[in-house]
Amino acid sequence: MVESGLVPTGTADPGQGEAARNRRDVELFVSGMTCAACAARTSRKLNKLSGVAATVNFATGRAKVTVTSDVTDEALVEAVVQAGYGAEVVRLAEPKPERRNEAEHARDLWRRLVVAVVLFVPLADLSITFTVLPGWRFPGWQWLLLALAAPVVGWAAAPFHRVAARNAGRGATSMDTLVSLGIIAATVWSCYSMFFATASPEGVSGLRLLLRPEGAIYLEVAAGLTAFVLAGRYFEAKARWRAGGALRELAALRAEEVVLVLDDGSHHIVPVDHLQVGRRFIVRSGERIASDGVVVDGRAAVDMSTMTGESVPVEAAAGADVIGGTVVLNGTLLVKATKVGRDTQLAAMERLVADAQTGEAPVQRVADRASGYFVPAVLALAVLTLAGWLLIDGSVERSFAAALAVLVIACPCALGLATPMALMVASGRAARLGLFIKGYPALESTRTIDTVVLDKTGTVTTGTMSLVDVHCADGVERTELLRLVGALEQVSTHPIAVAIVSAARAEVGSLPPVSGFRDEPGLGASGTVDGHEVRAGRAKLFTDHGCALPAALDELRGEWERRGRTTVVVSRDEEFAGLLGLRDAVRADARQAVAELHELGLRTVLLTGDNETTARAVAEEIGVERVVAGVLPGDKAEEVRRLRAEGHAVAVVGDGVNDAPALATADLGMAIGAGTDVAIDAADLILVREDVTAVPDAIKLARATLRTIRGNLFWAFGYNVAAIPLAAAGLLNPLVAGAAMAMSSLFVVSNSMRLRRFTPSPAQQNDRT
Repeated sequence: MVESGLVPTGTADPGQGEAARNRRDVELFVSGMTCAACAARTSRKLNKLSGVAATVNFATGRAKVTVTSDVTDEALVEAVVQAGYGAEVVRLAEPKPERRNEAEHARDLWRRLVVAVVLFVPLADLSITFTVLPGWRFPGWQWLLLALAAPVVGWAAAPFHRVAARNAGRGATSMDTLVSLGIIAATVWSCYSMFFATASPEGVSGLRLLLRPEGAIYLEVAAGLTAFVLAGRYFEAKARWRAGGALRELAALRAEEVVLVLDDGSHHIVPVDHLQVGRRFIVRSGERIASDGVVVDGRAAVDMSTMTGESVPVEAAAGADVIGGTVVLNGTLLVKATKVGRDTQLAAMERLVADAQTGEAPVQRVADRASGYFVPAVLALAVLTLAGWLLIDGSVERSFAAALAVLVIACPCALGLATPMALMVASGRAARLGLFIKGYPALESTRTIDTVVLDKTGTVTTGTMSLVDVHCADGVERTELLRLVGALEQVSTHPIAVAIVSAARAEVGSLPPVSGFRDEPGLGASGTVDGHEVRAGRAKLFTDHGCALPAALDELRGEWERRGRTTVVVSRDEEFAGLLGLRDAVRADARQAVAELHELGLRTVLLTGDNETTARAVAEEIGVERVVAGVLPGDKAEEVRRLRAEGHAVAVVGDGVNDAPALATADLGMAIGAGTDVAIDAADLILVREDVTAVPDAIKLARATLRTIRGNLFWAFGYNVAAIPLAAAGLLNPLVAGAAMAMSSLFVVSNSMRLRRFTPSPAQQNDRT
């Protein structure tokens, strides 16, 4: 995420402000697209509308549209219809449905493929035999070949003819135009050869058979082209279905009904859509939690594996946060809904996966635009090839064979699948590993980063502080010290304050109220408790006010910090009252995660608002190379800018509100999924897993996806660059050209599907599938 994306308030263009206020996002499901040219044409049609910016993804069948004018949804649908395709508006507030009839579409392709293959085998055998050995021809042999070919070129290839005819009616072309023309041309020419041409009496064999000379029959080319293209379409459909499994699995986590607890204590079962924020509901053993919420009463083990990938159930009791879509394994929970509908973490994950699968690389956008003009160019090239061979060679048969090979081999299907298919598979695999990729820019950023900045609290540590040491000044009792500082901190939500309050209440009981509370971010707080002016915080809080710590107290503070403690200095009425030592436990997997980052060639930096000594103790424990400590919340983004100014490409891993500016400033922002919504919104990669090894896993998967995309595009471009000149030169049999065209698409699909086998960190292999 680049800095230019952060526009200071008041600097925006007034016109842009008006557009931003009128902006709305619309998603369409587009049916009937068969290649990248279709997606390019649909995109051009939508973008011609005033105030509309659209991206159409062929692989997912989705169009993401941003509207900044008064264009209605009906106008968007009509534009797609005018382009020759069907469209359906998907409301963003609703769960995203599957691509319509995808399963039935795959079954229909399978039926047609079976017929084409079964008839192609004897047809190819007889067609080649009668070309090589014309003496074997018998009365009516032509009708036998036609009987075998008709179901293939007619019924099995009907979807290609139908789309080509529909496009022709609108003056448009697509991959189906090339396929349909190739099938029809091969069939018509074969009829001419069988009924009107004279076969060579000595027959044909060897290289002459491969290049198709006079009297050649092309029925097996028509049938083979049909079978090859159907096979490619079928495997594409199956791959899309499997790659979209992450969305189906997430959708399956939604509860259908919820048991509401009314004010009078009675229970009422309603559809989950009727649940509102603040309402209480019951979740029994074996049931899914209907929404994000907080436990009001009860205790149970909750299976979080479907949301975070964690195999160990989490104990939930009163006060614990729970996530919608997770399963209660035992016990019963009374939960108060805090987020419902599209605001839940489950709905956010669905949007992340869907958005990632709709992303495009810049080079892919170039490919899609090229595909939109590619088909007309191929048709023109085929005509030029036919005319050129007629002038050079004079052989109608050879001229036709070269033109037909150009038609068949130049289909740009592989170009259209190169990026979206890899993104679909990668985002699905990532979701199963508790990783969510926001789109192609996030993937591209992982290629260049050389430095990973880790926030300390809540990222490499558990984020749960505990009081481990208490030192009281002369004349101050331990209970009095805890009572005063606990009362002061009870209005704060900072992890250190929460730990102090918890320990104080455990030892003292109820705490008195505080008045005049003043928070000094990154330093501490002050206020009045029982008439005493109490101040608690870092040593800097006192030195900034001109109060030097006593030598003995400062020496003890240094010793605790060298042992990894976070120290809190406490004063009462301007006199030092004591010192508290707290410890935030380092995550068990943090050292492994840092080691894996180093193996990837990345530098690591620990960025924290904690003191230098404590930060270095943690850094030494987990193996981090560089420490930037004592950074106030508002200055974290500035530290990231400083690293970037030094020439580093920086990734930031954080979880809190104070991490959001740094996440947004970094080249790559990675938010711990259990963190705040602000941090998650600012990040490019969301790490739902609690373990820190999710960081190197995300980088490894992103880089593997980039390699796959580059390989796909290299093959797709290279195939067309190399194959079209060979076809135009008459060096490719049309049947071989058809097989090569189908194989190029199958290569892109199979190469992308390899990402489903991506293996995470060793510590996670036993927990994930």
